[in-house]
Amino acid sequence: MTRIKRKKCRNCKQLFPPDPRNAQRQWYCSKPECRKASKASSQEKWLQKPENRDYFRGPDNVQRVQQWRKANPGYSRKTKNTPDALQDPLIEQPTDNNDDSCDFTSNALQDSLIMQPAVLIGLIAHLTGFALQDDIALAAQRMQQLGTDILNLHHKGDSHGSKTSHLPGKNPKGPPTV
Repeated sequence: MTRIKRKKCRNCKQLFPPDPRNAQRQWYCSKPECRKASKASSQEKWLQKPENRDYFRGPDNVQRVQQWRKANPGYSRKTKNTPDALQDPLIEQPTDNNDDSCDFTSNALQDSLIMQPAVLIGLIAHLTGFALQDDIALAAQRMQQLGTDILNLHHKGDSHGSKTSHLPGKNPKGPPTV
């Protein structure tokens, strides 16, 4: 068995062990920037040959591309039916939490915030310091109730729009701790 000598990369000038199957023709190491330089060098060398200079030009190639585009309409355009999300819709799953001490109907984060952007969930987690979904969901439900109380959207049968709420005090000095 012969030992393969190390070569100096033409791009980074570092010594590297070439692939044994391609040792006579490998001039670049495997670093990403050196692979890019190798590709650019190969492409430039290919384009220098007279027979390759007009390889993708001319009426034959124009006609070929036009026929392909007719056969594949909309290939380069994004269609309106293409979903933007990379994940499948979540399927509601039953929760194991049967704690009756909570008066909220659901504790799962997906149930209450399925249509909200991830930014909102991140903001709630950041403001509350919670990382668990159940805790974030509970905080979100409390924030929703607080917002409802502030906007007074849940008054029943009161035609005068009374300003009573479940908030502590008339003029709180700061936001309550969530």
